Amino acid sequence: MNESVDYELKKDGDLAVFKLNESRFDATTAGFVKGEFTILLSTEGINKLVVDLSGVEYCDSSGLSAILLAYRLLQANEGYIRLAGLQKSVKNLIEISQLSRILPISETAEEAIAELKKL
Repeated sequence: MNESVDYELKKDGDLAVFKLNESRFDATTAGFVKGEFTILLSTEGINKLVVDLSGVEYCDSSGLSAILLAYRLLQANEGYIRLAGLQKSVKNLIEISQLSRILPISETAEEAIAELKKL
């Protein structure tokens, strides 16, 4: 298990931007990210989340599981999620798994933030 996961977290009121600065979003990082999402969305009053994956070149089912955990936590509190900056391989995975039906995708984190601020 990777002890140090490189990420950035920015909060603005009820909105947070979680940027994963790892090239792989897989079993080595997903457990840590799930823990961060659980704390952030359960205890810190965040109900709008941008998951910026612009640095992620590879994502597997573990990474998708972490994203779906955030989605479920937000759904329970009538919150919203946006995925941002997806590289082609990650976007293809989300589309093939048909998660793009429930996980809105924005080109950039800035675009996602603007969309969520309107809600």
